[in-house]
This record gives sequence, C-alpha cells and structure tokens, in this order.
Amino acid sequence: MTDIAIRVENLSKQYRIGGPQARYKTIRESLTEAVQAPFRRLSSIVRGQSSATSNDTIWALKDVSFEVQRGEVVGIIGRNGAGKTTLLKVLSRITEPTEGYAEIHGRVGSLLEVGTGFHPELTGRENIYLNGAILGMKRAEIDRKFHEIVAFAEIEKFMDTPVKHYSSGMYVRLAFAVAAHLEPEILLVDEVLAVGDIGFQKKCLGKMEDVSRGGRTVLFVSHNMQAVRALCPRSLLLEEGSIITDASTADTIQAYYEHLRQVEVDADTDVMNPKNRRGSGAVRFTEIRIRDESGRECSEFMMGSTIRFVLSYRTFSQVDGLFIRVLLRSGRSREVVTSTEFVISEEPLYPGHTDTVTIEFPNVNLRPGEYPLYFLLFQRFPKRTFDVVDDLTGPLMILPDGVLEGLGISPTQPVGFFNIESRIVG
Repeated sequence: MTDIAIRVENLSKQYRIGGPQARYKTIRESLTEAVQAPFRRLSSIVRGQSSATSNDTIWALKDVSFEVQRGEVVGIIGRNGAGKTTLLKVLSRITEPTEGYAEIHGRVGSLLEVGTGFHPELTGRENIYLNGAILGMKRAEIDRKFHEIVAFAEIEKFMDTPVKHYSSGMYVRLAFAVAAHLEPEILLVDEVLAVGDIGFQKKCLGKMEDVSRGGRTVLFVSHNMQAVRALCPRSLLLEEGSIITDASTADTIQAYYEHLRQVEVDADTDVMNPKNRRGSGAVRFTEIRIRDESGRECSEFMMGSTIRFVLSYRTFSQVDGLFIRVLLRSGRSREVVTSTEFVISEEPLYPGHTDTVTIEFPNVNLRPGEYPLYFLLFQRFPKRTFDVVDDLTGPLMILPDGVLEGLGISPTQPVGFFNIESRIVG
C-alpha cells in the first residue's frame, strides 16, 4: 500500500463569472450538446475566437501540485478568495477540476460548509446513518459511534427532527460531530472553528487535536493561525489559486504575514470579495498604515509601546455623518480583545472628500501574541456600514518585554490578554 494519502498534480479550476446563469439540462439537451461540441469548437477556431475570453473567466486554482503522506496533518492558509475552499471541494469530488488531477487513497470525510452532505428532509438520526453509509461504514460501526456523536453535538432531543428545521448552530454541531467521529481515513475541514459559540469552538479544537494525534490524514483550512500552529506541523500558503509556500507551519505563517504586510490597501483592494471588504462603498478606506511613536511603519511592538493607526478614506457618495472603529481580536478565538470608536464628522460629507485620521493606543500592555485587526467606517443613525476591512492586513505582533518580570508572570506562557500589576501583601 502506498504511503501517499493525497497526490495533486497540476490541478486547475476555472469558473465563468458574470453572464447568464447556468440552468439544469435534460438528458436530451446534454446529449445534443455533447454531439455538437466538436463542431462548435472547430467553428470558433476558424473564426479565430475562443469559447471564453479572459474577461469572463477566473482561475480559482492554477497548477496546484503537492503530496500528503498518510497520517500527516497539513494546514492550508491564505486570504479569502485564494482558492482554499475550491481545493477542498475538488478533493471531496464536489467540484470537477478543469485541468490536472488528484489521487485520493482512502475514504474521505468532509466538513466544508455547514451541513454539507446532509439531506434537509431527513432527521438528524437518519443523516448520521446516511453519512456513515456514504463513507462505506457498516451499520454496526455507526451504532457504536452514535451515542458519542449525539453527546458531542448536544442536540439529543432534536435527533428525530428533520435537519431543515435546525438552527445554523445545531447544524454545525451535528455536522462536525459526524465528520470527526465516523473516522474517515482522510478528513477535510474548512473553517469549522469560525462557526458557533466560543465554547463549541474550543470543543472542536480539542477534538481536532485528538484526530490529529490519531494517525488520520487531515487537511485543515483556517484563518485561525493559533489553531493551525497547534494542529499542523506543515502548511501550504495559497495566493490567487497557486501555492506560493509549502513549508513548516511556522515558516508558512511568517510568509503569509509578510505577504499581507505588502498589500497596499486602497479603495479597490479586494472589493469583489465580500468576506474581506463589506459595506455599501459610500466611503472606503484608501490607505491603512501602522506606525510606532516615532512614525516608523512596523507591525511588531514591545509590550507597553504606543501604537498608531494612520487611516485614510475617501467618500464616493453623500453620507450624513461618519464614524470610525478599530478592533483588535484574539488570534486564537477571534473574539474582540479591545476596540475604540470615534466621530469623524456629524455633518454631511460629499463625494470626493478625503481625509486621514490617526488613532493612537498609548502604553499598550497586551500580552505577547498575535492580534488580527478589523477596521470599520459607518454611520450610526440610521445605522449604515460603509466599509469593513477584515484580515486584509497582517496582525499586530506584541513581543515580551521586561515589564513582565516584576508581575509574577512567565514571559513565555502568559495567560489572558492584559497585564494587571499584582503583588503579595500578606
């Protein structure tokens, strides 16, 4: 038996953008198109035309090649739109590649989108057995795992309810429990730790750690760099559908952050990606800079430093007042660590107005770690969001300093977010 669980060779996936939406075809239509296709291609060659121009297609994946050994746990990171989910969909056989191929040696379990593989009309109980059967498991095997799955999902009283009536939280609890407990030889996981409450995310991370130690092959897509560090010795970095780094997780994450810091945020940066850039667009950030107290651009700060966010913006249509908000989040749980909000203008602003705002955080005593950044331009009354920049810039890096020495805190393993001075008084 080969030691390779996944082999990907020159894998590419092209999508058509814009134009008329595809519809389902009858068998007769599909057969007719198949017969006519060679003649249409010949005709287009004679006319010097291609069937699709570069303007109406996009390569979600381009010439991707890598191998994963049996029992290896590999992270896949990159900005939104880099091709991570498309790659997992091709490996899960949900999507056909345009070029290249992938070999999968072993039965595959996937947790890509909430409830992928669930039938909405079936109950939770029936979907557990359906997914087990798809994985090639016998009923007796599923029976042995059933109560463990139900206990993990914490939805026992809803097991005989059709899953179409489940909330998104219930859906993802059951979906993760099924994927993690039915023991496929290869597990493909996409951003499961970004869904659900904090308690469930911690529970999922604990289960993922068990899976990674259990000898199964795992491909793990996440924006949670702390989780990727904890689970994956090796990681791939995707950018615009191609692998640009395949190395140890520490080196890959460093390359990712360096790449993010090179991104010049302007009014058009990633506007087409709603996960990174949201809002009406009436006002947009045109530049985001992070500087120290002396005005030098940097991303790494010692504890106790002063951090300045230099934020430029431009209005594209009239707005009746403008607010700005900056949030720092936990690199592990993604919860908000701290935030600040200011009024830029309570008066109307008109198209073409530009300005720069500098927000200063003095004496930042956050403990060492990574703090992803979130920037927001909005109107409060009535509430309107103009621009959100999320994960487009590298995170703040807070480094340990001597300030920890007198606080009774280990500088290598500080717990929590902030330093609060303490002493023994009796």
